[in-house]
Amino acid sequence: MSDRIVRLDRREFLAGLGAATIAPNLPGIASAQGRSPLLLQASAARQALGSGESPIWSLQGLPPPSAPRLRRGDELDIAFENKLPVATVLNWHGLDGLRAAEPLTARQPVAPGGKENLTISLRQAGTFLCDLRLLGDGLALPSPAQPLIVAESEPVAVDRDEVFLIEDWRLRPDGTPIAPGLDPTDTPPIYTVNGQIMPDIPARTHERIRIRFINACQRAVVAVKIDMPEVRVMALDGEPAEPFPARNGAIVLAPGGRADTFIDVSTAAGSSTPILLHDGGEARPIGRLVVSGKFPLRKEGLPPASPLPPNGPPAHIDLKGALRFEVTLGGPAQTYWVPPAKFTTSAAPAFRAKSGRTVVLALSNRGGAPMVFHLHGHHFRLLDRLDDGWKPFWLDTLAIDSGQTQRVAFLASHSGAWLMEAMATDWVAPRLLRWYSVA
Repeated sequence: MSDRIVRLDRREFLAGLGAATIAPNLPGIASAQGRSPLLLQASAARQALGSGESPIWSLQGLPPPSAPRLRRGDELDIAFENKLPVATVLNWHGLDGLRAAEPLTARQPVAPGGKENLTISLRQAGTFLCDLRLLGDGLALPSPAQPLIVAESEPVAVDRDEVFLIEDWRLRPDGTPIAPGLDPTDTPPIYTVNGQIMPDIPARTHERIRIRFINACQRAVVAVKIDMPEVRVMALDGEPAEPFPARNGAIVLAPGGRADTFIDVSTAAGSSTPILLHDGGEARPIGRLVVSGKFPLRKEGLPPASPLPPNGPPAHIDLKGALRFEVTLGGPAQTYWVPPAKFTTSAAPAFRAKSGRTVVLALSNRGGAPMVFHLHGHHFRLLDRLDDGWKPFWLDTLAIDSGQTQRVAFLASHSGAWLMEAMATDWVAPRLLRWYSVA
């Protein structure tokens, strides 16, 4: 098996986010296309980590994995109850234009014992996230993220659809998990997949599996590798891409990043293939693709897959008349960014844009560590170095190495006040916020 993933240096590791690639589940809710009720509770729970179960704060009341998935065009009627001893707020990743659900600009934190109701329209199909982490730094316990899977309205040519949600944990000597923002005292990370240690994914020869890889780690950029000849990236951060092969079978994801892949199983019955994770320090197995001893699913593999149905973002962005802004991450200019507890829209936005205008952001990392940038409200194109084109995919999250500048562009099509998140790739680094306005 190739050890290519083991030999990634840091700069190459982060560069994969741009040019090269780059549980508890919430896979579905029983519904025909229409309205679906969903009760969510933030409450205490336990997570199997290491030799026993550890206390965590989690998002409870999710439907069973066997329930049918939501579909594009559905609406969710959400009743949220906070049973934690601290205020919290739902934070959605990748669902563009949800103005009424935007945390801290449209919805304030829910106090302990409080409740709120909201309705969200699922305008896009894809792989999304919901979590309680926006206010999670330095708390008594950490909380996991939950995937939100919205199926396409059109049929997709796969035999099976799997979620592969990766999370990292740091434990004190007594087994209590450490929240991000607190010093883990060099405690090595523990990685789980869908809430399990080293799970197996069953497969059959000539089966096509859609695996939705999600980096739900607190701060770590990770690469995931499957040594299969045909691993095709079909979507990134919930938006369809022009399909392309994962380089050496590896996919690099920033915290909060998602990649939908189609994997054509070509190995023989009775074999297993490790799924490796590289976090910039070392490669380690975190799961296996296990091919059953049954007969192949079909005599030969499926033909190349067609692109996923489009979600709505424009195929072309006009850069000539774009509004251009510089957004600095890290270094002295980071004083413009504030922790969520101090955020207010009374502070000046990072920029303002008229609805319908193209916006180009120059994201400059002036700090000494890689930074992760996450844009709320819109997806963006990663521009080429000469600013004369873009990569053939959309993103909402991007890692930027120290000293680098990356340019991104988006069409400001959703009016509202939207957050921007930034954090260094270090467990103790704070999550920081600014906001922008589209009117």
